[in-house]
Amino acid sequence: MTTRLTVTAGVVVDARQEQVWELAVDWAKQESWIWATRTNGGHHLGAHVTARTAIGPLGFTDPMVITEWDPPNRCTVTHQGNVVRGAGVFEVLPRGETQAEFRWTERIELPAPIGKPLAQLLIGPVTRIGLGASLRRFARLASASSRENLS
Repeated sequence: MTTRLTVTAGVVVDARQEQVWELAVDWAKQESWIWATRTNGGHHLGAHVTARTAIGPLGFTDPMVITEWDPPNRCTVTHQGNVVRGAGVFEVLPRGETQAEFRWTERIELPAPIGKPLAQLLIGPVTRIGLGASLRRFARLASASSRENLS
């Protein structure tokens, strides 16, 4: 038995949908906006993606498979590791011609000993803070990149 928790965060970015998408799925560049994480992998349905989150020697590897690939709108990965289970979803929604909303959802599956109340009180807020901080860094990076492309 598992406890399921869904956490979503989003940010509006001063960049076109296609630019936001390209940066979101540029796995190698994720380390510039997702704290303490390095990612690599493919770019198609069924491709493998691997993230390594670590601070010094402490960390974990998060193997994933892309289970939905709909550029420039949506990418879903299924987490297949021992630490993180569930699905992660990146969505990029156009907001006019020069902006897009980048929405990140994690559907987390927690082991049975972690009950729903603990998940909602501790894990949910911590995850939401982490996603929000990452998306704010993403927005700054994407907006700066968009301005450079206009120059």
